[in-house]
Amino acid sequence: MRLRTLLTATAAAATLLAVGLPAAQAQTAKYKSEYRMSLVLGTAFPWGQGGQLWADKVRERTDGRINIKLYPGTSLVQGDQTREFSAIRQGVIDMAVGSTINWSPQVKALNLFSLPFLFPDYAAVDAVVQGDTGKEIFKALDKAGVQPLAWGENGYREISNSRHAIVQPGDLKGLKVRVVGSPLFLDTFTALGANPTQMSWADAQPAMASKAVDGQENPLAVYQAAKLQSVGQNHITLWGYMNDPLIFVVNKEVWASWTPEDREIVRQAAIDAGKEEIAIARKGLVEEGKPLVKELQALGVTVTDLDAAQRKAFADATKSVYTKWKPQIGTNLVEMAEKAIAARKQ
Repeated sequence: MRLRTLLTATAAAATLLAVGLPAAQAQTAKYKSEYRMSLVLGTAFPWGQGGQLWADKVRERTDGRINIKLYPGTSLVQGDQTREFSAIRQGVIDMAVGSTINWSPQVKALNLFSLPFLFPDYAAVDAVVQGDTGKEIFKALDKAGVQPLAWGENGYREISNSRHAIVQPGDLKGLKVRVVGSPLFLDTFTALGANPTQMSWADAQPAMASKAVDGQENPLAVYQAAKLQSVGQNHITLWGYMNDPLIFVVNKEVWASWTPEDREIVRQAAIDAGKEEIAIARKGLVEEGKPLVKELQALGVTVTDLDAAQRKAFADATKSVYTKWKPQIGTNLVEMAEKAIAARKQ
């Protein structure tokens, strides 16, 4: 009798094990052998380094269950930066570290960061992205169809050109300036008297080299890594007219396919990578004397650092753009950001 009971129990355990194995295998089958991460810039730039840090941390912390391959140059969408967000929603792209600018046509709230002269310093940026305003923006991204995880930073976008120093708004008159595909950018540079020209980053450098465009605006870390002085961009003005945060996101179906434990690993890896990437992006700019500026000056680049009064002249010249876009972005969201900036700790 005891033997029969033992055999029955053994058979039952074997049946449970047999049922359990396919379930585990099914869970494993949901994981792809490789996940595609889209980036605009490669690992020579802080942006790409942030993507690499995220990929490395995820691979290590999941013991290789989640492997990520970087696709810089937005190559998964043939270099069209403005198509990236839609491609993430559609599953063409699994993950991305993307620019608020490039995704702003699909998510209006992201235009907040492109409002001219909203962010006077890095403390203002941190107060917005790490506070309630940042949480509201993540809700908007979630509603738009992606899973947001963490913040990074491309940086303050400074203007360079091949013709002369820019000290006052009138110095921009007639300059052909390459900008990304954002209507707000077109409005801002038009208000300053420039001739803004929408162009992908892949096309921008040849255009500068051939003098098809006079100037561009990008963070100094991008200017340095791309060696833009070699394509005639010998005049830079530090005007800090807008900051370009980056956002670490995952396609929602991919996110749902992972176990809760792995989701938390990926989220924390993104947060950690984002913090490291922000430090890289700000290197040489937050230290006393701005060592990065001195490095560029040593290359023969003329760097003009606007004082508060000069910066205000540009802010005044673009006030109509700010006023026009505030309700389009969301008056409540903009005012939330304005209050966070006013209350920031410096």
